[in-house]
Amino acid sequence: MEHVGYDQNTIHASIHTQSYYHSINTQKTANKYVEGVCDGFHVYTVEWLPDKILAFLDGELYFTFDPKAYKSVPTYKEWPFDKRMHLLINLAIGGNWGGAKGMDDSIYPVQMLVDYVRVYQSREIKELTGQYTD
Repeated sequence: MEHVGYDQNTIHASIHTQSYYHSINTQKTANKYVEGVCDGFHVYTVEWLPDKILAFLDGELYFTFDPKAYKSVPTYKEWPFDKRMHLLINLAIGGNWGGAKGMDDSIYPVQMLVDYVRVYQSREIKELTGQYTD
């Protein structure tokens, strides 16, 4: 999930891999417009499955990344998500994208409020990886 300050009501879900990356303009992205999205809490969900990634906002699916939709036999360049990963929560200000229309220094100090982060592993994934037993 990405949010750019100069586009206040648009939420982006993006996948960045070696093949699909913003600096070479091949990233896979979907956008969702939500009027007043910054005025309240929302539930952002990512379902990371063995063969695809789904993104939801407040329970509504708005992005699916299925690497086979772009390449019939994906390699690690298209699907590196079969390795251990880390969750990154970042309040990035400026940069090439966020700062593309300039910066307003009057916003400081600024904060990102996170009520909770939960990580679950589904029964299906546990069964696929041999971690589930009755």
